[in-house]
Amino acid sequence: MNENFQNYHTVEFTAESSDQRLDKALVARFDDLSRVQAQNLIREGLVTVNERLSKASYRIEGGEVIRVRFPLPADDAGPEPEAIPLHVLYENDDLAVIDKPAGMVVHPAYGHSSGTLVNAVLARWPHIADWAEAERAGIVHRLDKETSGVILIAKTQDAHAYLQAQFKERAVHKQYIALVEGTPDTPEGIINAPIGRDPKQRKRMAVTRDGREAITEYMLVEHYADHSLLHVFPHTGRTHQIRVHMAFIGHPIVGDGVYGRRKQRIRMKRHFLHAAALTFSPPHADASLTVEAPLPLPLQSVLDKLPR
Repeated sequence: MNENFQNYHTVEFTAESSDQRLDKALVARFDDLSRVQAQNLIREGLVTVNERLSKASYRIEGGEVIRVRFPLPADDAGPEPEAIPLHVLYENDDLAVIDKPAGMVVHPAYGHSSGTLVNAVLARWPHIADWAEAERAGIVHRLDKETSGVILIAKTQDAHAYLQAQFKERAVHKQYIALVEGTPDTPEGIINAPIGRDPKQRKRMAVTRDGREAITEYMLVEHYADHSLLHVFPHTGRTHQIRVHMAFIGHPIVGDGVYGRRKQRIRMKRHFLHAAALTFSPPHADASLTVEAPLPLPLQSVLDKLPR
């Protein structure tokens, strides 16, 4: 394991909103972190903004890369490998593509370091820990806990940099399947609305005037009596983007306990959002590759029972 990360749990994220103090941004990002704890982390030099130390009073402009190192107990070296079964959709020497189940957290959260995709990856491909931060384990992007489907893992450092660059350049094509409440006004559409932290509920995201650019395209696939099945193509990668955008246009994701209806007409243990396909250019390949994950049976069962 890389010795630089043995004594800290390292988290890196991009600031979504602007005109906010750094310490308040940390509190909004991490559920279990108090403002005093955030200020102590900043004071001890464990927080950087665009790779530079900053004060707690630093005003976030939006788009900065914030890196936080949470000290671990002496007997805690970070996420441990756990033999959790993985459904591998595709694999070569450079990468692997996983079908993540709903309910699995991708990265360890503050204070929680087991049962995640990271733990499973470290057990399946131990050599990744030789070059990657243990808290990331070569995982190139992320999916929400209750979103299932395709997720990409780099098995080498070069592959990780190569694949990350494609996400940054928006060269990766992502397709989701979503069941939403009601029917959109048009069978096809593009939602172009900036997303940032909800000013009223800092743990949530929202369409905000000072948020970061967020673009989501959708296409109607099937119309039901009270619902619509959509193919959704996010062109940007903001936190909770599809869920926020669909709620913004009045058609929230079915089963979404955060952005959806208070009283759900369909009882589900998860929300109906599935990362169905990912198209990207693998390292050392002449052509792009599309990897698909079939719709999980519980979601298909919901569709089979819907009245038309």
